[in-house]
Amino acid sequence: MPALYFLSVYGCGEDEDRLAEVMAGAAMLDTAPEGAAPEDRYRDCDDDDRFVAVGTQYRYGGSLKNALAHYREAAGADGWRPSTTAEGETVSGCFTKSLGGTTAYLGIEGPDDGLLQVEIVADRAGSQWC
Repeated sequence: MPALYFLSVYGCGEDEDRLAEVMAGAAMLDTAPEGAAPEDRYRDCDDDDRFVAVGTQYRYGGSLKNALAHYREAAGADGWRPSTTAEGETVSGCFTKSLGGTTAYLGIEGPDDGLLQVEIVADRAGSQWC
């Protein structure tokens, strides 16, 4: 029985592929602060938890403060809302929006070693990511 479960239910499948397609088309992955140059685009699905991640890394010499200011404005214009904690505190660099029938999380990280990462993560279980 465990082998049947593993072969029929375990891992990423068509639902996650469809979610990844929707997420990969999000405009925020192509929105960069001034001076940022696209470095890498990726798409991944975790087979254990079946969460989907899509993102873009940019070569960026600016500050996190400037990057976050850019993304606050761009995210708001694209319908993303700032993510908040249970206590109502805003989570810096994290935004939420419904994509593909679930809540997606847009996260901004870096720039570490000159790389700024813009990533969207979601799953069908409705997990909270940031």
